[in-house]
Amino acid sequence: LHASYLIQLLVAKMAGKPIISNEPPRSAAQSLFFWGRCLMSLAILGFCLAATLVALFAGKTTIWEAIPPGVSVVLFFVLMCVVGLLEGMQIAF
Repeated sequence: LHASYLIQLLVAKMAGKPIISNEPPRSAAQSLFFWGRCLMSLAILGFCLAATLVALFAGKTTIWEAIPPGVSVVLFFVLMCVVGLLEGMQIAF
């Protein structure tokens, strides 16, 4: 997911430190391709998030009917955070 590169650039800019790389600087074509991939990744991520939230709020999921849509959205984000933590631990250990 190339949107993670945007997070890397944002964190580096907020820290005020340059990103040190062994790769040579990008040419104009490589830079255009890089930013195109980042924009495409953000568009896909936004569409997936929108489709998921619409399905959760419309009740078109297999979650119990007694659970209100707001709770299912919160539960979705909590479980996504757990998955992110597990992925990070998989890399760290």
